[in-house]
Formats: sequence, C-alpha cells, structure tokens
Amino acid sequence: MLNVRRLLLLTEAAERGSLTAAAEALGMTTSAASQQMSQLEREAGQPLVERLPRGIRTTPAGAALAERGQTIRRELRAAEADLDAFTDLGQGTLRLGSFPTASASLLPLALTRFSRRYPGVRTVVRAGVLDQLREMLHTGEVEKALLWDYEWNRVNDDALALTHLLDDPTVLVVPADSPLRTLPSLRLSDLADQEWITRADNHPVADVLRRSCHRAGFEPRIAYASHDYQEAQAMVAAGLGIALAPRLALTSRRSDVRLLPFGSDVPAPTRRILLARAASREATPPAHAMAAILRTVAQKFTGADLDRTQLGAVRRGGNGRA
Repeated sequence: MLNVRRLLLLTEAAERGSLTAAAEALGMTTSAASQQMSQLEREAGQPLVERLPRGIRTTPAGAALAERGQTIRRELRAAEADLDAFTDLGQGTLRLGSFPTASASLLPLALTRFSRRYPGVRTVVRAGVLDQLREMLHTGEVEKALLWDYEWNRVNDDALALTHLLDDPTVLVVPADSPLRTLPSLRLSDLADQEWITRADNHPVADVLRRSCHRAGFEPRIAYASHDYQEAQAMVAAGLGIALAPRLALTSRRSDVRLLPFGSDVPAPTRRILLARAASREATPPAHAMAAILRTVAQKFTGADLDRTQLGAVRRGGNGRA
C-alpha cells in the first residue's frame, strides 16, 4: 500500500513544480523529501517525477497519482475540520438519559441553554426508570444520564462515574386552606390520623410514604392512588387527603395547594439527583459542556432559590415518575 504522507509530498511537488518548495510546505528538509520521493517511486515500481535543472516534472504515472493525492488531501482536511468542529462543539450528537421529574424541571432549562450556546449539536433524550437508565449507560445508548437515589437504594456501581447535582427533600402537599399550615413545626407523627394520596404502580414515592410513616410510628391510610403528580395535587386540592412528594416534582405547583417543609429532625427522606456516565468512557466535548450547564442549572433548584418561589406563600399565608 502506498504511503499517504509520501503521496501528499508528490501532490505538493506536482503543484509547486519543485521538490524543495513541497518540502517547505510540509515542514521537511529537501534531503528528506528527496529520500521520501525515491521511496515512493520504489513503492510504485516506476518513476513518478523527472528531475530538471530547475524543479521537477511529473511523469504520466506521477500526474495520475498526484491527482489522487489531491482528493485524499481534501478528505483529510475535511476529517480534521470534522474533529475541530466536535472539539469546538460545532456539530455532533449528545445522547442523554433522564427520568420524568428531572425532565419536567431542571432538564428543559439546561437543554435550552445548551441549544443556544451550541446550535450545531443535536441532542437526543431517552427516558426511563432507574434500572433502565443504568442499562442505557452501560450499553452506550446514552452518554450521560440523570439518576436519583435514596439512602436505602444508593447507586453503588463502580462502572459509573457519578456527580452529585443537588439534594431533593420530601415535602408535604396540603390544600391551600389546610390548618396544617399554621403548625409551628411540622412532624410526621402529627399526621397519623390523616388520609393520604399516594402514587400507584409501586412508584418510588409510595415507598417513601410507607417508609416515612412507619418510621414515625403509624400505617398511612390511603385514600387515592394517583398516576402522576398533577393528579395527586388535584386530589389534595379537592380535600381527599394530603401527600408526600419530592420538591423537584412540584415545580409546576397548583395555586390551590401548598407545600410544607419538614423539620430537619423529621424522618422524611431526601433523595439525591445525580449525573452519571460510564466510567470506562471519556466524555465528549458536548457531554462536558452539558454537565457544566446542568451543575449551574441545579443551583436554581436547591434550597433558598426554590424555597422562595414555592414555599414563600406558606410563610406569608397567601395564595399563590420519580
């Protein structure tokens, strides 16, 4: 097989009419260029250039090879441009995994920021439950995925590299006029006689409710099993019961319900929101960029920022799947 670098040398020499000029263009010495040209002729099995008193002239075989070399050079330059574009986030595809709560809260803001900064990069999002998202990471179907865990189901997987984005505490959802809003300190043990709205189909938040109530010393009385958080809020607003939910799941809060935070000494769990990638694969530039954006966006959904927008009405007494 012909050596590509030597073929490019022949192409430059044919265009410039000089082996010395071709050597200069390729960062070689004239002596090295002459040796490389002689080697290329041995590979080709025939002369490719004629040495003239001033410069060179290609033979018919050399001219044919030089024309091929122009095509190869164009393709190599295009390949380099492609790599530069990926490095500069000019194009490519970013494959993400997510779960419903994240897809309805922090991910849209991150996607909007990413697309504005890097309009040439196509983004694909795959949704799933925790086990499905982990499998997508292992198989390479997604490059990064948003995951969640509680203290009793930590994502302990050596094959994954994890970044902790934020803590998502459990809050109590009550009707807007609920007398529970006036309690100076909210404790789960005070809610033993309440009816509860839970999630159907063995949803993780149903497990959170059972575990939390058991730790507080009672069995929750279930009045309704909802299939999404909007439905759960509607049932709470109708007075059918109260509910537990991760705060991040309620960024679209109804005006006729209120969110009440628990005290730090109350056994109401906090889940972690994580960004994960396969530890064996280096992240691409688009994935690095998205990770940085997600870390910034996550700050808007933590602590004081979210408290001011969602829990502030509680303090003022005004209106206002995983």
